[in-house]
Amino acid sequence: MAKKRIDEMSFLDHLEDLRWHLIRSTLGIVIAATLAFVFKKFVFDVIIFGPTQMSFPTYEGLCKMSQFLGIEDTTFCADKFPFIIQNRTVAGQFSAHIWTSIYAGFIVAFPYVLYQLWSFISPGLNPNERKNSKGFIIIASILFFLGVLFGYYIITPLSINFLANYQISEQISNEFDISSVIAIVRSSSLASGFVFELPIIIYFLTKVGLVTPQFLRTYRKYALVIVLILSAIITPPDVASQVIVAIPILVLYQVSIYISSVVVRNQNRKRKHV
Repeated sequence: MAKKRIDEMSFLDHLEDLRWHLIRSTLGIVIAATLAFVFKKFVFDVIIFGPTQMSFPTYEGLCKMSQFLGIEDTTFCADKFPFIIQNRTVAGQFSAHIWTSIYAGFIVAFPYVLYQLWSFISPGLNPNERKNSKGFIIIASILFFLGVLFGYYIITPLSINFLANYQISEQISNEFDISSVIAIVRSSSLASGFVFELPIIIYFLTKVGLVTPQFLRTYRKYALVIVLILSAIITPPDVASQVIVAIPILVLYQVSIYISSVVVRNQNRKRKHV
C-alpha cells in the first residue's frame, strides 16, 4: 500500500494500515512459536519444568540463605518435591505443546510486536514527541523481560514450593496435571512482565494529562494496598513471598512518580518558551 501523509489518510486507510501491522505482528509471533515448537525438549525440560526440580537456582540460593540464617527445617533444601507431573487427557500433551509454543512465541516476539504498535502510532505524533519517545521500544522491552525473569525465577518457584509442600492430610498424594504446572509458570511470568510496564504506562498517561505526579503521590497509600492485594493474588499466601513480590512493584511505582514529574516539568518548560 502506497504511503500517504497521516493527515491525508481516511478512516478506512487507518484500518487498512492497522490490519497490516497486526498481520506482521502475528507473523512474528508465529515464527517465534514455530521455533519454540521445534525445540520442545529445551522449552519443557529446561524452562517449563525447571522450577519443579530442587536443582533450580532459586531453591539453591534460598537453601543457602536459610542455612546462613540458621534455619534448618526448610523445604528449600529438600532432595525433591513430593509430587509427580502427569497427563490425564488424550490430547493433553499435544495441546500443552501447541499453547506453550504460542505463549513462548509471544514473549520472544514482544519487541517486534511493540515495534509494529509503535510504527502505527508514531506517524500521528509531532517531531518532538517522536524524538522524546525514541527509546520506547528498547525500554519497554527491557522492562517486560525483567518482569518475565522476575516472575519465572521468583514468583514461580515460591508458588510451586509452597503449593507442592502444602498438605491437609498424609493420606493425599500430589499428582499435578501438566496443564496446572504450565499455568503457574505462564501466569506468573506474563503477569510480572506486564506489571513491570508500569513506568511506560504512567509516562503516556502523564503525556495525555490523565495522571500527574501529585495524583500519584496523593494516592500512594492506596497504591500500596493495591500492590499488597496484587501480590497476594499472584503469590502463595505467606507473608515472605508477598513482601518479596511487593518490593519491586513499589520501586516501580516510585520510579513512575519520578518519570511523571520529569514529563510535567518538560511540558511546563515548553509552555514558558512559547
